[in-house]
Amino acid sequence: MKRWNNWLALKITDGVSTMYCAYLFAIIALISLPAAIATGQLIVIVAWIAQTFLQLVLLSVIMVGQKIQADQTIHHIKRIHKHLGIKDEENK
Repeated sequence: MKRWNNWLALKITDGVSTMYCAYLFAIIALISLPAAIATGQLIVIVAWIAQTFLQLVLLSVIMVGQKIQADQTIHHIKRIHKHLGIKDEENK
């Protein structure tokens, strides 16, 4: 069961951590925007921004950013290792 849970979690994470997912979440969030505006209540509009739009969209955007940062870190480490003449595990 643990392998299944790990596999499923990785698949979901891989899917959610894309800009395509961020765009999809933005579209889904924007569907409810007219209803929030129609109330005319500032608290409802602020709640929509904070609880609907930001939480849905920023989740994916932050995950994409983390992947980019991790890739940059790995690339930087490989450059340092190459400069210092250190062989990594793959090239021993």
